[in-house]
Amino acid sequence: MTGMSPRKAGGSSRLAVYESLRRRILGLELAPGAALSENDLAAEMGVSRTPVRESMILLSEEGLVQVFPKVGTFVSRVDATRVADAQFLREAVELAALEDIPATPDPDLVAALRENLERQQVAGTDREEFFRLDEEFHHALLRLSGHGNSWSTVASAKGHLDRARRLGLYDAASPRPFVEQHADVLTAVLSGDTEAARTTLRGHLRAVFEDVERVRRRSPELFATDPDAVPVRRSVAVWGN
Repeated sequence: MTGMSPRKAGGSSRLAVYESLRRRILGLELAPGAALSENDLAAEMGVSRTPVRESMILLSEEGLVQVFPKVGTFVSRVDATRVADAQFLREAVELAALEDIPATPDPDLVAALRENLERQQVAGTDREEFFRLDEEFHHALLRLSGHGNSWSTVASAKGHLDRARRLGLYDAASPRPFVEQHADVLTAVLSGDTEAARTTLRGHLRAVFEDVERVRRRSPELFATDPDAVPVRRSVAVWGN
C-alpha cells in the first residue's frame, strides 16, 4: 500500500490527509507503535504541516494516535479494551439487524451477496482484498435488513477492531474458515432460520478475540499494555503484511 498525495486546498486537504492517514493506520502500513513525523508526512503528501497536525488531533481523539509532549507522536498500539468495545457495538447492530430481514429479501441484494461469496472463494485472493470483500459482505447483510445506513456508525467506531482483525487475518493460514462462516450465515438467512444465522454470525464476529490472544503471544509489541507509558522511538514491523 502507498499513501495518497492530497494536493488540495483548505478543508478538502485536511479531509484528504485525515482519510489517508486513517486508512494507512487501519491497513497497518503505519504499524502500531510506529513514530510519526509531521514534517515527513507533510513532505510525502505534498501539503503543509497544518492539515497533518489537524489530522493527528482527530486521530488522537479516535485513539489511533498518541501524542506525548517533548517525545513525539506515535501510532497507538492495538488496545484490547477498545477492540472489545467496538466488537460489542458491531455485534449488537449486526445481530439485531438479522431480525428485520424480510421473508422475501431484495433479490438484487441477495445476488450481490452470492457474487461476493464467489469472489471470496477465488484462489489466490490476497488478504487485503479479502478484508475488503468481508467488509462488503457484512455491509450488504445490513442493507438486506434495511439498516444499511448504520454501517457508517459501526465503521467509525472500529478502528482498533479493524487492526486486530487484519493482524488475525494475516496470521491465519487461510481465510477459508471465514468464507465458510459467511456462506453458513447467508444460507441460514435465506432459509429463514434467524436463530441459526444469529448463532453463526455471533461466533464469526467473536473469533477476533482468539485472534488477539494468538497474535499478542507472538508479537506483544503491537498491543497496548499501559496506555500512559511513553513509547521509545524505533522501527516497528508488522510481520506478514
